[in-house]
Amino acid sequence: MRDHPFPSSPGYWRSPVRGPRFTALLGLVLLGGVTVLFVTGLLSYAAYNPNLSAVNDKTPDKGLLGFYLFSWPTDPPWLYRLTQGVHVTLGITLIPVLLAKLWSVVPKLFALPPVRSLTHAVERLSLLLLVGGALFEFVTGVLNVQLDYLFPGSFYPLHFYGAWVFFAAFVTHVALRLPEALRQVRALRAGRRGPGEAEVEGREVETGALVAPRPAEPPEPPEPPEPPEPPEPREPSEPTVSRRGAFGLVGGGSLLLLATTAGRSFDGPLRETALLAPHGGPDPGSGPGGFQINKTAAYAGIRARDTDEGAWRLVLVGRRGTLRLSRPELLQRPLYSAALPIACVEGWSTSDQWWRGVRLRDLAALVGHDVPPDVLVESLQHRGAFRRAALRANQVGDARSLLALTVNGEDLNPDHGYPARIIVPAAPGVLNTKWVARMTFGDL
Repeated sequence: MRDHPFPSSPGYWRSPVRGPRFTALLGLVLLGGVTVLFVTGLLSYAAYNPNLSAVNDKTPDKGLLGFYLFSWPTDPPWLYRLTQGVHVTLGITLIPVLLAKLWSVVPKLFALPPVRSLTHAVERLSLLLLVGGALFEFVTGVLNVQLDYLFPGSFYPLHFYGAWVFFAAFVTHVALRLPEALRQVRALRAGRRGPGEAEVEGREVETGALVAPRPAEPPEPPEPPEPPEPPEPREPSEPTVSRRGAFGLVGGGSLLLLATTAGRSFDGPLRETALLAPHGGPDPGSGPGGFQINKTAAYAGIRARDTDEGAWRLVLVGRRGTLRLSRPELLQRPLYSAALPIACVEGWSTSDQWWRGVRLRDLAALVGHDVPPDVLVESLQHRGAFRRAALRANQVGDARSLLALTVNGEDLNPDHGYPARIIVPAAPGVLNTKWVARMTFGDL
């Protein structure tokens, strides 16, 4: 056995599992998975209605990166529950694939000479940005899902800008390496043999039975002079696991994470299977209010005197000036019901709950807006980034959009937003503002 003390030495990396075909197959899985993650991430960005930039958007100086194509719809009402559930669950499920991919290409980070051509230089740079961006996005995403805000600054701009850096490097790397990856996968499939198989003069003998001749394949185009990367180890060590076993380990890890994460998007017994993910905040208990929350009233700094029925007033501002309504006065107005879920950016959601309250468009009409406009909603909460949130006119105008006063037949409890909260179909949870204090209708 030779002594290879440096990672740049050709014989330093000796695992026989590494190789271009192993890396190519992992890369193709990530190609599909990361594309879905990026698309669902953009949809999550759109769901916040970022063109209401003074309120909802937490990504300053975003420039062209903050393009916005449409107002977020209210149908189907479970839309955000689906897109963000897929985003978070798929991201966690892909972690073993990502780690295996990074392990398979780590020799490239130490390969010498560092640059062999202009194309190679672009690839090396994209690889550095790809590895750094992937680790940053997955780590910050997992921390956010776990409600552990250990990173400096706000999650929203960090994850937003990190996603663009990562995806730009990802697209560049795919453009450079996809042909080679496809060639390696084709070679892997063409060279697959089962037990007892052998080729003899163009015919294949399998367990003693003669089968049809294998058609001749066209010759592969000549390879470029540069060796393929990552190369097969020059001095492989004794294998401790086959490549098939390695794929099984990676796939099994992903399936385990899927099984212990996906339940966070459901109520009932399935939620108990989400062992590695928060179940949407503290235990909500049972009864009409026994469904998930993210922030409790105590965490948000809500004081009893702020929500006392004798003191609390909803302030409405619009064309006709300012109107103040008590909770009893709101309960005397025409009330409507809607069955809607709550879905949060962390990926958890509830099933449909029965909400009852005053329609937002009726509140807009009270202050002079017969055609529903945008609305700025302000909360009583003293802690948290979303003390203020805005809704687009199409959300205000939906007949299911309510200032909810009760849920599942009982008054809201403090953790669910008593004395009043917003509930809007398909909107992210943070836009369903709790402990509402003031609503300002008009162009924002």
